[in-house]
Amino acid sequence: MIQVQDLTFTYPKNVEPTIQDINVSIDEGEIFGFLGPSGAGKSTLQKILIGVLKGYKGDVTVLHHKVKHTDFYNRLGVAFETPNFYQKFTAAENLQFFQSFYRKNRLDGKELMAKMGLSDAYHTRVSEFSKGMKMRLNLCRAFLHDPELIFLDEPTSGLDPVNVKKVKDFILEKKAQGKTIILNTHNMSVAEELCDRVAFIVDGSVKLVESPNVLKKQYSEKTVTVVYESDGVERSEQFELKKLGQQTTFQTILERDQIIKIETEEKTLEDIFIAVTGRNLQ
Repeated sequence: MIQVQDLTFTYPKNVEPTIQDINVSIDEGEIFGFLGPSGAGKSTLQKILIGVLKGYKGDVTVLHHKVKHTDFYNRLGVAFETPNFYQKFTAAENLQFFQSFYRKNRLDGKELMAKMGLSDAYHTRVSEFSKGMKMRLNLCRAFLHDPELIFLDEPTSGLDPVNVKKVKDFILEKKAQGKTIILNTHNMSVAEELCDRVAFIVDGSVKLVESPNVLKKQYSEKTVTVVYESDGVERSEQFELKKLGQQTTFQTILERDQIIKIETEEKTLEDIFIAVTGRNLQ
């Protein structure tokens, strides 16, 4: 769906490139995450992929063609991190207006809003929307024309846990329909739950591309921590996972029914990002 080779881009008047020597391939039907702190180059890369920025070096193919080919935007959906709507229009009027840009495959805006928990706001002016409501309406707009490829920039920003779940469920539903979805985010828990593969971006370069599951297997320690009670005091012991059955101390704790909980020492995607890049996400 997307092929990027040796991509470098420098903004006018800048000396150093914002992104450099980026190589990445994204498959059809994949949820792919570009992960990194603010200023890492995620948004610049997205703008190149959707045809907004030109003057780059390297080769970029999107939807099996060069960027901005004929019918490009009818097959592409985008939700930027800061949503812009006509404030005096209602949500319905905004969606109907943006829907008029597309020739076919128009989805029902009211149904999309219902999935985002916005049914009651269909005829409400956008000026009365909270930031979280605008973020969810922004997601509806990106899918109005049933695009094949969708770019979502920080889609859960500013949302409470209930609405984060709605957004994640909606994204997974669209993946099940065969959509290719690109996430730009620094929210590692969202990426870990949704993405088939992720790319770590720092200082304009891709440091690693892999699936979250593979990364967690590679970087997580093969140990378990057992929390148990002894003489009325809560204690903990750490054991190597492979030899757990041979550990006499563990067997003793188990036989005495003293165990409170057993935890695996599994690293998060954020832990792995820091280990690979040496950088925090903030």
